[in-house]
Amino acid sequence: MSGQLVPCSPAEIGALFLFEKLSPEQLGQLCSSGRVEKFEPGPVYTEGEPATCFYVMIEGTVVLSRRVGGDDVEVTRTSQSGVYAGSMQAYLGDRVRQDYKNSMRVTEPTRFFVLPGEKFSEFMQEWFPMAVHLLEGLFFGSQSTQRAIGQRERLLALGSLSAGLTHELNNPAAAAVRATATLRERVGKMRHKLAVIAQGNYAPEVMANLIDIQDRTAERVAKAPTLSPLEASDREDAVTDWLDDHDIQNGWRLAPTFVQAGLDVDWLDQVAAAVDEELLPNAIGWLNYTVETELLMDEINDSTNRISHLVDAAKQYSQLDRAPFQNADVHELLDSTLLMLSGKIGQRIKVVKEYDRTLPKIPAYPAELNQVWTNVIDNAVAAINSAGGEGTLNVRTALDHERLLVEFRDTGPGVPKEIRSRIFDPFFTTKPVGEGTGLGLDISWRIVVNKHHGTLQVESRPGDTRFQVLLPLTAAESETSEELE
Repeated sequence: MSGQLVPCSPAEIGALFLFEKLSPEQLGQLCSSGRVEKFEPGPVYTEGEPATCFYVMIEGTVVLSRRVGGDDVEVTRTSQSGVYAGSMQAYLGDRVRQDYKNSMRVTEPTRFFVLPGEKFSEFMQEWFPMAVHLLEGLFFGSQSTQRAIGQRERLLALGSLSAGLTHELNNPAAAAVRATATLRERVGKMRHKLAVIAQGNYAPEVMANLIDIQDRTAERVAKAPTLSPLEASDREDAVTDWLDDHDIQNGWRLAPTFVQAGLDVDWLDQVAAAVDEELLPNAIGWLNYTVETELLMDEINDSTNRISHLVDAAKQYSQLDRAPFQNADVHELLDSTLLMLSGKIGQRIKVVKEYDRTLPKIPAYPAELNQVWTNVIDNAVAAINSAGGEGTLNVRTALDHERLLVEFRDTGPGVPKEIRSRIFDPFFTTKPVGEGTGLGLDISWRIVVNKHHGTLQVESRPGDTRFQVLLPLTAAESETSEELE
């Protein structure tokens, strides 16, 4: 936007705090290289456009805003003479992208001293060479430090996830190993018991009946009902009594296995009716091994399925085999992240999911959204642990004014009001030295706001802190896969 050109007075611009130490000659150079423009109420420049000019307000009222999601969020409103904006990093030249970092508008007729960016850079290099070197070092040093600590933040998160995943995998893997060893022992005893039965002088039809009972017993194990502790105890007493009445040794040891497999007194009566009385003890022992092997194979199956589920969750979390940008189901991403962090969350923190499963898939970078969930959940767990370690983490999804809401609510002590506005700032952390880098929420903010054109905000009071991520349901007109710096 262009304003109305008005005369430039070296005395007037020399009264501005930014230029008050310049010599008359330097003020004259500024006036000859720049211009004074008067803008009527409305926009002056727009965020994202090439930053061509450096603006210093002489009089009026200026408003700076940032684009967040689909909204312009006001950042600053001031009438202070001498405030400046625009191409403030022109002295860095082509080493950084020279775009306006915000939008500027005026709410009343306002005069600016306007200096082209290349002239601003020349004067800075000529008049303040030492300051330029210091500013360059500060700018690029800060970027380098932020990248290095950002990588460390990711590595720390990866280490935590690896430890949690190893812990989660160890349990089912150990269970499968134990069940396999026990299964080998039971199969050996079953072969021995079968040899004892085969040595007896039993009619072929008796052996056929026994094999048929074995098959039907295995089928019954697969369909065993889930009993309450009281029901299981009553049934074990009844089965123990039946075994004792039929002179089966160690009936109290066999009864829990039979009950777990869904066998009851009626079933045992069928077994007794199908075989001779003298064969019954060996038949019961053989069926016990059958039941045990079936239960052990079920345990191995459950353990290996659990391992497979964890591996699938790890792949879903890392998105290693997925396109960087795709239509994603946030619920799948949330579930994989919660599973990856289950070891860190622990048993004392209750996780409550309130998902709106009717929500559509959204265009997103899934691996980076998983990083957002990780950072926010990690902070919630740390907050709950700081308050004693017991609490609730509530994860909710919903539709919020044509945007998808993902809300993380924890029962920790809350974020103090005096630091609430700083929690998304780079390097700001409330954790002890060595435990936090202060980049987790900064990275999350940039992923949500800059890369997904969404919003990340926090509402907090003691016992109720809510981090809310709002994501658009449709992709922006131009999506890029530009890496976060």
